[in-house]
Amino acid sequence: MGRLVSVVLVTWNSAPYLRRCLEGLAGQTYRETELIVVDNASSDDSAAIVAAHATRVIRNDVNRGFSAAVNQAVAVARGEYVQLVNPDCFLTPDYIAMLVDALERAPGFGSATGKLVRARGFAIEPAEGIDSMGMRMTRSGRHLDIEEDGAGGEVFGVSGAAALYRMSFLRDTGGFDEDFFAYREDADLAWRGRLFGWRALCEPRAVAYHVRRVTPETRRALPPEINFHSVKNRFLLRLKNEGAYLALRNAPFELARDLVVLGAALTIERTSLPAFAWLWRNRKRIAGKRRAIQSRRVVTDRELARWFR
Repeated sequence: MGRLVSVVLVTWNSAPYLRRCLEGLAGQTYRETELIVVDNASSDDSAAIVAAHATRVIRNDVNRGFSAAVNQAVAVARGEYVQLVNPDCFLTPDYIAMLVDALERAPGFGSATGKLVRARGFAIEPAEGIDSMGMRMTRSGRHLDIEEDGAGGEVFGVSGAAALYRMSFLRDTGGFDEDFFAYREDADLAWRGRLFGWRALCEPRAVAYHVRRVTPETRRALPPEINFHSVKNRFLLRLKNEGAYLALRNAPFELARDLVVLGAALTIERTSLPAFAWLWRNRKRIAGKRRAIQSRRVVTDRELARWFR
């Protein structure tokens, strides 16, 4: 028997995608799995659709956000690995098996992703282009998906859309920061993991299809709370994790990008302005989190600098 993998699926009004997603999970060649679903107070049929497939369904009375929902699932999970899968992802049959094998052969690596291919529509039909082969960081403080096809190997971090994590990694790092609610929480976890000495990899033979619903083209049409969390989390990510050396090294690039973000918030994306007020109100809590992380770090900024390009 293989090691148990706890598959975690967070739903929020996800009904149009769920049947295809569940088909992908049911077709996995890796059979030692349990499926834990956390429904964030969906107003559609999401909870009913998953009920017959899940080992356990947790129904929240309010939308607690992606980060908190994942943490709820991890708290009751029994597996040595945790496989996240977004409702708008379809995993090909060997996806979990290949990622488990990759991490089994790579001690010191806490997370893995396969090759995520862009898909379109509720049917998750394949489309051209790579959605993500891991995460890369820029000197302006942005985290971007690696969209070039390649041989895989070590990456800075992995997208939470279809990531496999060691349970020991999640326990060591504390899992997702619930202040992020949603968006960039995977980058925060990846950065914290790096500081604590963990590494991440991409196994390109494991393939999944992902319908990306939030893109730069759709951003201005998004609900205000999404823009709020996106901007808030952009700064929260750095305030918690970035050391003095990286801050000084990257300062010109970060400042230029920050001015663009602030300018957009003051003009065309005013729904983002409350993010700055939130950061100020919560500055003491953020400082406490920063102290806790920096006191545990075992990797220096100079060692991390190669990932910020």
